[in-house]
Amino acid sequence: MQHRHLGRSGLRVSRLALGTMTWGKDTDAEEATRQLTAYIEAGGTLVDTADVYTDAEEMLGALVGDVVERDDVIIATKAVARRDDGPFGGGASRGALLTALHGSLRRLAVDHIDLWQLHAWDNTVPLEETLSAVDAAQQAGKIRYAGVSNYTGWQLATAAATSPSRIVSTQVEYSLLERGIEREVAPAADHHGVGILCWAPIGRGVLTGKYRNATPSDSRGASPHYAPYVEHHRSERAARIVQAVVTAADGLGTTPLAVALAWVRDRPGVVAPVVGARDTGQLQASLAAEDLVLPPAIRAALDDVSDIELGYPERPLG
Repeated sequence: MQHRHLGRSGLRVSRLALGTMTWGKDTDAEEATRQLTAYIEAGGTLVDTADVYTDAEEMLGALVGDVVERDDVIIATKAVARRDDGPFGGGASRGALLTALHGSLRRLAVDHIDLWQLHAWDNTVPLEETLSAVDAAQQAGKIRYAGVSNYTGWQLATAAATSPSRIVSTQVEYSLLERGIEREVAPAADHHGVGILCWAPIGRGVLTGKYRNATPSDSRGASPHYAPYVEHHRSERAARIVQAVVTAADGLGTTPLAVALAWVRDRPGVVAPVVGARDTGQLQASLAAEDLVLPPAIRAALDDVSDIELGYPERPLG
């Protein structure tokens, strides 16, 4: 698997990241072991989790040192989202963040986090306080690199320009079905040398084409946990884009999943799509997209069918 620098940092990561949002819900410990094994054997290094992904941190922590050596995996986790009702159970205050970090280190059974990400912007806390906690964690050697997630363009730019510790990544939803980051987030990331990690790179599963006619009983769309998550991208516009992806896949002799992943993986500024699979078979299908490079004509056609409107001020007045 090819590797890329994460933003303007010295950290190199595989250009496909393994997501763990399903771990502890639809993916049990045995299946998680198989997923991590397959991912590492394929040359992957970046595993993304969060303190609110059910038992994902504990499950990953139990595998590090067994399935993979600690120094061979880049662990990325997140804080800010609410874990419990206690005074430090969520949010981006200094106390809440450092409490969250302590908990993640304990659950992961490691002495440092490679990439610690602020899961969301917190309007109730001064940004300087939030960033001071990130800097304190880095100075103490508890984290190596810092990133953000789900920030708007102005939020990302402000944090990147203000933080004492370099912000090296932003994790956002990005796919052929969700290109909103191209308005302001992607330009802000480019300006500040921040690498883009993409969650839901296959449109929450919709871009695989499996939902074109019905909802498969074994799919996320039929899961009580994820049905609303998938439904978000089931629309007439999405149907047109999915059909274009299916047509491209047929012409290339590959899968719609591979086409969708290759498209987003090679977008400007993107470092790695984050792929979350329910089982190893799904993960193997994503790993198989590693060698696919979309021909310029197909990429242009997909760009066109999924294009979003950019107006003032993203496009200057003529």
